[in-house]
Amino acid sequence: MRRKQRKRTPRASTALKSGPITDPKTTPVVTAQDLFEAESGPLKFKWVSGEAGKNRLLEPTTAKFPGMALVGHLNFVHPNRIQVIGEAELAYLAGLGKAEREEAVHRLFTCEKTSVVIVANDKKPSPDLVTAADKTALALFSSPLPSPVVIDHLQYYLTRALAPRVTVHGVYMEVMGMGVLITGESGIGKSELALELLSRNHRLIADDAVEFVRVGPDVIVGQCPTLLSDFLEVRGLGILDIRLMFGETAVRHKKKLHLIVRLESIQRMKMSKIDRLQATQLTRSILDVEIPEVALFVGPGRNLAVLVETATRAYILRMWGFDPLEEFMKRHHEHMNNHVVVPASAPAGETLRKARNKVD
Repeated sequence: MRRKQRKRTPRASTALKSGPITDPKTTPVVTAQDLFEAESGPLKFKWVSGEAGKNRLLEPTTAKFPGMALVGHLNFVHPNRIQVIGEAELAYLAGLGKAEREEAVHRLFTCEKTSVVIVANDKKPSPDLVTAADKTALALFSSPLPSPVVIDHLQYYLTRALAPRVTVHGVYMEVMGMGVLITGESGIGKSELALELLSRNHRLIADDAVEFVRVGPDVIVGQCPTLLSDFLEVRGLGILDIRLMFGETAVRHKKKLHLIVRLESIQRMKMSKIDRLQATQLTRSILDVEIPEVALFVGPGRNLAVLVETATRAYILRMWGFDPLEEFMKRHHEHMNNHVVVPASAPAGETLRKARNKVD
């Protein structure tokens, strides 16, 4: 006689949020001078006039996502921070009467929202534009490239240049192609773990101070400040040049953040409270984006490099939709449903027959 088993639903991994990164996030400031220096090469800018306006800011106070509302074709109704004048806009200005053109040029260069005016399509700015730029101290650039190309390029640049960013203490590594941030209290062994990972052909991105930038609604990119690039500080060894010691392929400048590994000192009481099935998925907020987090305990005999690699492999499997805990619970559920329970008073032959029929 089979006892009817109560169906059990496999437990899905739930998410538990850790505290957010507490370092204050900042939004960098870009001026007309910064824009010219950064893009004069790709866009072949020439500074025609209005040099006195080099310190005008390009940071919009109302833009939800930096860069999206900063640049566009000439618009008098909703002025852009960067007004781009192409062939159609030049034709519009040329078709105006003298008084109307003077009014349009005056509105263009006296608008408080506008910081830069760019004449594209290899057109020479007219004398009235040059004079107005000098008079109002508003930067006037020219570019030989088509206006749509200029706008697309500037949107891409400004989205990243003006994106929210935060600096986090830790070591940032590329492990198996994934961006992994290693955090923990000072002296717990983050740099030593980074050295072990480097010896296992993984790559260093940043040590001690990692700059994270939110380049999209849910995309965080970590990079190394120029001053600290290629360097790793290890207690007892000092500052090491990883590029010279391990080669060019041992370092990279930036990488999308995928996983956070938090190192914690091992304690007997804390070890007894660990959820060994890890049914709860930890996350930590960086720039309002939730990033998966794994806690690893530091203690004698624990190979942290192998644990970090394994945590990264597990993350990759979850990205592909495979959860080992759910698979285990599914097998356990099937085993419980298929288990044959026979009363103790049943004859031995009956027990064997039921078991044989179940196998068949």
